[in-house]
Amino acid sequence: MKLAIATVDAFTAKAFSGNPAAVCLLDQELSTVQMQTIAMEMNLSETAFVERTSEPDSFRLRWFTPVLEIDLCGHATLASAFWMVKAGWVQAGKIIRFQTLSGELLVKSDGEWIEMDFPLISTLEAKHPFFGDDFFGSKITNSAKLKKNWIFELENADAIISSNPDFSIIKKHSEEGIIITAAGNGAFDIYSRFFGPNVGIDEDPVTGFAHCALMDFWFRRLGKSKFKAFQASKRGGELHLEKRENRVIIRGQAVKVLTGEIEF
Repeated sequence: MKLAIATVDAFTAKAFSGNPAAVCLLDQELSTVQMQTIAMEMNLSETAFVERTSEPDSFRLRWFTPVLEIDLCGHATLASAFWMVKAGWVQAGKIIRFQTLSGELLVKSDGEWIEMDFPLISTLEAKHPFFGDDFFGSKITNSAKLKKNWIFELENADAIISSNPDFSIIKKHSEEGIIITAAGNGAFDIYSRFFGPNVGIDEDPVTGFAHCALMDFWFRRLGKSKFKAFQASKRGGELHLEKRENRVIIRGQAVKVLTGEIEF
């Protein structure tokens, strides 16, 4: 069996930055085991699989890390929509309806930017039982709990950039991962990083899912419904966020870096 595959850098307009995702546009059915095996082989934070449905502009979308299937991924959704337009699966400007484990997600390519309509993830103020007020030498000024993750607010953007965590400790004291964040300066309103060793990603370059929660966290803190966000990983990535009731509009750019074929 041969399968076309593309690698797309998401949340960036420049190759070799942002967050890379592999995208497979499927003309034939694959099993879950096959999808997971391909994701393991690609060894990126996510590999996305897109299948047509009987409805026009409606597609099934699944996301896999190298070790498991996940229920929501922003950058691989953006990468999928970008590559679907480039590959001629959909027309630019049309709304794409993705059927996913997180319900229906609406995505639209509008010129150089892609707009995604994602669920807002509620956050609950709480103190972590292990980290408390300190994250590897940086003061935690606020913290919040998600279903399987935590958010720690640090004192400033410099603390985010310079953080050097021990992934083995994070793995031991988290279910999925930990988001660190701080108020931004200059061009960006908020900074963040995401560490997820329990899902096979020590540090994710740019994380759409995390910003669904960060939107709620910072809205509760500041009362603002729009943010320009920067994920300060080594690769870096830019996201524009807007809260609309219980939804988050995430806007980002993408660039193709590789196309090829998997044979198995």
